[in-house]
Amino acid sequence: MDKQRIKHKCKHNINRVWFTLRWIFFSVLTGGILGVLGAAFYHSLRFVTNYRLSHPVVLLTLPIGAVILRWLYKICGDEGDQGTNLVLAAIHSDASIPLRMSPLIFISTIFSHFVGASVGREGAALQLGGSIGENIGKLFHISEKGKSTMIMVGMAASFSALFGTPMAAAIFALEVVVVGQINYNAFLPTVLASFTARYVALLLKAPSQHYNIGHLPAFQLTSALWVALLAALCGLVSMLFCLCLHTGEGLGRKYFKNPYLRAMVCGGSVLLLTFLIGDQTYNGAGVEYIVACLHQEVNDMGFLWKILFTVLSIIAGYKGGEIVPSFFIGASFGCLFGHMAGFSPAMCAALGMGAVFCGVTNAPLSAFVICLELFGFSIAPYALLACAISYTVSGYYGLYTSQRILYSKYRSEYINKKTL
Repeated sequence: MDKQRIKHKCKHNINRVWFTLRWIFFSVLTGGILGVLGAAFYHSLRFVTNYRLSHPVVLLTLPIGAVILRWLYKICGDEGDQGTNLVLAAIHSDASIPLRMSPLIFISTIFSHFVGASVGREGAALQLGGSIGENIGKLFHISEKGKSTMIMVGMAASFSALFGTPMAAAIFALEVVVVGQINYNAFLPTVLASFTARYVALLLKAPSQHYNIGHLPAFQLTSALWVALLAALCGLVSMLFCLCLHTGEGLGRKYFKNPYLRAMVCGGSVLLLTFLIGDQTYNGAGVEYIVACLHQEVNDMGFLWKILFTVLSIIAGYKGGEIVPSFFIGASFGCLFGHMAGFSPAMCAALGMGAVFCGVTNAPLSAFVICLELFGFSIAPYALLACAISYTVSGYYGLYTSQRILYSKYRSEYINKKTL
């Protein structure tokens, strides 16, 4: 009897080791592939952005560019493109992510940045990674139960390669799917894929991002109260952003039922607003503006303009996502708050980025870790406080309508509802 028990345990341990080794292989393979694709994505976006900034005449294609993208998705059989929502839905359902999503989102995001649409890039990274991850799983005949893990592995790898925050990328892929539940069996695969992708991307000259925001005030009651107020306001700003996006999309479909007319009108509106502003501050990702906020050089209502530009761009049909715009909005609002309060505008801009990102994604752990990776560990107590408050204040709003919130944010209650 003892021999049989020992034999059974040995067999069980061998199977467990073999299973783990398989996932290590899949994670490293996926991370390597997406590290290459992420680096190519980064360099392509950088090239088209620099070209647009030096040749502003391309902005004139904003109205027709949106029409072209609508047509492209139609001929590819993806006219009802759900974007990141499809990726999240596929993780906890039988939905499948078509492989064609990868080249489509790659090309359409680069094109969107080329013409000057006010969109991000991490939403595209999540779609690219999710599509590649699931289809690598299909290639190796991974079981249906392993499909969700492969999608999360791809999401983590692509996010890490493109944005340069491997720790946050690994956690975000686990946390964003279902708020209140983390699939820990995917923890090791996402971590390995994330670090592999970042290493490969670095080899291919896609740099990590880190910002020096100077000396931080000591964490004490007064500074904590200022940060608490900023975080609460950022929670409201994140609600405003999500509400504008979802309401805007609904109004666009209601008043412009023809998608091509809608694309032309909204794309033209972005062009008109750009001319009224007089520069390209709110076109593209707006990384330069974010850096200016972190250097305390901004003291205006830029966050409202960015919301308007991004909403119009998304309604028009441009691709790329809303995460980088949320960083822009948070940095702008935080810097303005800091100037008005007379309290460290640079730190407020950094915390604003993390707090608004937290509010729109309902991913407080990821937001906290991304603050550490972008700004250093000295910001930790402030970032933790800001993310906790923003997560609570932002309610059940979110960028992704396929995201599920299992437990109430306000009491010990199982609710299992989709974000608003």
